Amino acid sequence: MDVPAFPIEPTADGSDTFFSTTFGEWFHSRSGAYEEARTTYVQATRLVDRALQQKQITILDVCYGLGYNTAAALESLWAVEENIKIRLVGLELDELVPKAAIAQGLLSNWPIAVQTALEKLAYSHQVRGDWEADLLIGDARDRVQALAHRNFQADVIFFDPFSPPRCPQLWTVEFLTLVAQCLHPKGVLATYSCAAAVRAAFREVGLRMGSIPTVGHHWPGTLATRADISLHPLSQQEQEHLETRAAVPYRDPTLQDSAEAIQARRTQEQATSPLKPTGAWRKRWL
Repeated sequence: MDVPAFPIEPTADGSDTFFSTTFGEWFHSRSGAYEEARTTYVQATRLVDRALQQKQITILDVCYGLGYNTAAALESLWAVEENIKIRLVGLELDELVPKAAIAQGLLSNWPIAVQTALEKLAYSHQVRGDWEADLLIGDARDRVQALAHRNFQADVIFFDPFSPPRCPQLWTVEFLTLVAQCLHPKGVLATYSCAAAVRAAFREVGLRMGSIPTVGHHWPGTLATRADISLHPLSQQEQEHLETRAAVPYRDPTLQDSAEAIQARRTQEQATSPLKPTGAWRKRWL
């Protein structure tokens, strides 16, 4: 299979990312693609500490993309303990994206062992041996239903779809309900997003939330969990955001609607919502 070339965009930490012409967005933060993978997903979830305590770790990487979040996880885990039992499931819509990342040299700055692992996963979609992984290709809404049905439980979930306005189908209450079912009771979910609609959806599906402070970013990420663990509290600004119509969540009752249908449903719900208009919040804080 020929692997098409994707438009490459440099990021501030010297790493590169792709631009998605389908979604009209970069795959990673322009402030640093590798840095985002390491800080927002690996460090914020205390991935290594969890793995060392348990002697094993199960990861669900939602929207695997170029593989950077998985790469950062393997880099960190293998740097401290080569014998930790790792189980990973990645969900990815387009199987050509991880292959293109390899073909266009975007993984070249990760350790050789990590590059080798990701290449095998990208091309065979399955790894068995020192670590176990499956890359499930297709609509994440379908794939996560299958995982929830078989009671898959992740210690850590990397939640990294394109932004809610561009890909609302992966930020709905219904999809996040299934994702939350795949989260171990003591597990944590990390995402770059702090959108009020996303946080309201997390709250609706029974997850507690805290901020992920990020150096050099205007907005923090979000850590979500059911566990009784300490979380960085939401600021007053963030709390007030959840009291506005921006916090009306996305909904997809059948888990089959188009992005346009999901957006239209939310717009209608916002129009009749008793929540405060978002404009006053913007004037106060932005």
